[in-house]
Amino acid sequence: MSLIQIVILALIQGLAELLPISSSAHVIAAAKLMHLDPSAPEFTLLLVMLHTGTMFAVVVYFWRAWKRAFFSSREAFMRFARFVIIATAVTGILALGLKFGIERVIRHQNPGIEKAEVEQLFNHLELMVAGLAAAGVLILCSGLPRRRRDEDITNRDSLAIGAIQGLCLPFRGFSRSGATISIGLMLGIAKQRVEEFSFALAVALTPAVVWWEARRLIRHHGETNGPPIGPHDFLPSLVGMVFSFIAGLVALRLLSRLLERGQWWIFGIYCFAAAAGVFALYRAGY
Repeated sequence: MSLIQIVILALIQGLAELLPISSSAHVIAAAKLMHLDPSAPEFTLLLVMLHTGTMFAVVVYFWRAWKRAFFSSREAFMRFARFVIIATAVTGILALGLKFGIERVIRHQNPGIEKAEVEQLFNHLELMVAGLAAAGVLILCSGLPRRRRDEDITNRDSLAIGAIQGLCLPFRGFSRSGATISIGLMLGIAKQRVEEFSFALAVALTPAVVWWEARRLIRHHGETNGPPIGPHDFLPSLVGMVFSFIAGLVALRLLSRLLERGQWWIFGIYCFAAAAGVFALYRAGY
């Protein structure tokens, strides 16, 4: 990939990752237009490193709010840590179960395939269309009038949010932030609190995903007898990470404004429009 391609992908990722419109769908669609292979280990590592840039943007943007809400006392921190652990554990169990199940289906449908990986789904734009449409439905449903609870996040909330996050991971187009925030709103959690919790989960999840994709790249190089992995393999991703960080800060400011103004539904409409655009690319043969 050229530097200009990496910068374009980083800006798209940074803006779309922290808005509930599925960054992966936008980045993969852009990659298809640039004739890149979104299932290649080098590309998926770049994608994860771009996620890391947005993770740092999340930390910078929410740090004061987290200190006030979750780090104000030892009791508040322990409650927060328990909710994050519950949600992340559910996410991991469900995501790994889906991964192994999907890879089994791929092997069954393609008996002659050398290796089945869930990342092969990233080449299927038709699945992204379904994911974007599902995210749009969820966002619009979460905007329906409902009673807000007085209580904070509960264990049950953590289970539900962790479960929907696990469903999002294998399917590009099904926005993680869109799904987790929408489920939180449907459960009656306050807008600001569910936003803070959703992005705290993203920060907790990102290091494990980065490790997984780095491991996949190293394994791929070994299986193909490629040259040893060196710093030059990670440098393009680090450059992209800087740009995704900057774009992420811009996106978070926009997201908070629209969420607090009750204009969350705008993202649902956008997801339907994006689904139509990706469907057009699919029909055009990308």
